[in-house]
Amino acid sequence: MGKLLAVALVGIAAALAVERLLAFRNRLNASREIAPVTLPNCRLIKGIETGSEDIDILPNGLAFISSGLKYPGIKSLAPDKAGEIFLMDLNEDNPRAVELRISRGFDLASFNPHGISTYVDRDNTVYLFVVNHPHQKSTVELFKFLEDDNSLVHLKTIRHDLLTSVNDIVAMGPDSFYATNDHYFSDFILMFLEMFLGLTWSNVVYYSPKEVKEVAAGFYSANGINTSPNRKYIYVADVFDHNVHVMEKHANWNLTHVKTLQLDTLVDNLSIDPHTGDIWIGCHPNGMKLFYNDPENLPASEVLCIQNILSEEPAVMRVYADNGSVLQGSSVASVYKGKLLIGTVFHRALYCEL
Repeated sequence: MGKLLAVALVGIAAALAVERLLAFRNRLNASREIAPVTLPNCRLIKGIETGSEDIDILPNGLAFISSGLKYPGIKSLAPDKAGEIFLMDLNEDNPRAVELRISRGFDLASFNPHGISTYVDRDNTVYLFVVNHPHQKSTVELFKFLEDDNSLVHLKTIRHDLLTSVNDIVAMGPDSFYATNDHYFSDFILMFLEMFLGLTWSNVVYYSPKEVKEVAAGFYSANGINTSPNRKYIYVADVFDHNVHVMEKHANWNLTHVKTLQLDTLVDNLSIDPHTGDIWIGCHPNGMKLFYNDPENLPASEVLCIQNILSEEPAVMRVYADNGSVLQGSSVASVYKGKLLIGTVFHRALYCEL
């Protein structure tokens, strides 16, 4: 009887493991292949060689680009090189990427930038919020941008017990923001188990100097976050659930769910066209390729544009898709006056004229 029970328990455990493995592969879109969608006027951006994970463009056409992310489980082309913030002026006929100088006193050696967001104050002061992972921890670094000498002045480092595994950020004021935690755990092995078991413990946190609180939860992995042009809604991408959540923002900064748009790809960062409200998304068609990074089977890139997400039938357009021969592991796509920037987790960056 004891042996029979042991065999039964082993069989149940094996069945559960197989079920979890199949579900894990589905969340990664492990079998998906994509047809190419090309754009005619594109070039790789010189100087950006080790990633361009997030991009935020000011209303005046200055684009900030985070580069050099070292993320657990994903390849880095320069694991010993510190991260960087680049700037591009999209008003130029042939814009180029320039590394921004960061003020003395900031720990550049451990700079590991992830998601970024800008905020322009009433006096036109430009603040840049940067998710940072020094020594695989999570902080938010607040900088002031000085356009005259292309530099960033570090103002402060933000840490909090609720900001445990921060992925992306959207600034709501000069010292307040919403942030996504893409995992509950920060330890790599526990993060993997969290993904493998399909735990929905990821969340969104609101931060201000006066109040810090969880405002949304129940995500497989909350990733990109942004706000509608009228700032009434917050958009959250769940990369492993292949969808974008629309949340209504309230006066007390709480969020309530409005709708979810299901997609067929792993959605990363969200960028908003301030004139049309369109959502541009850098996506991973096949997450398994991103983690394995087989040189014979490269991680692909995909860019989606969502129009009228609040309507009953939003339009979803595939604007760009590449099998990795040009661009690997796209994570963001941002537009400004007919110009498109596509960034990646660890690879290059692409500039296109639409």
